[in-house]
Amino acid sequence: MNYLTTKELSLIEDELRSEQLLAKTFNWCASQCEDEEIRSLLEQLAKTHQLNIADLSQYFNRSQMIQ
Repeated sequence: MNYLTTKELSLIEDELRSEQLLAKTFNWCASQCEDEEIRSLLEQLAKTHQLNIADLSQYFNRSQMIQ
């Protein structure tokens, strides 16, 4: 099994925070948008970042990976 170092986990945590900020920003922008096509695009972008959050969060749920 491959183990992640503390530094690697820290970088993943930083990326997780970035993804959360992007998802929230795109959702907020979508809520302010009156154009349906642009709103749909913004919602899709937010969804993509939310999926990235779920993927990155898996690393924090595996405490045995910390070296």
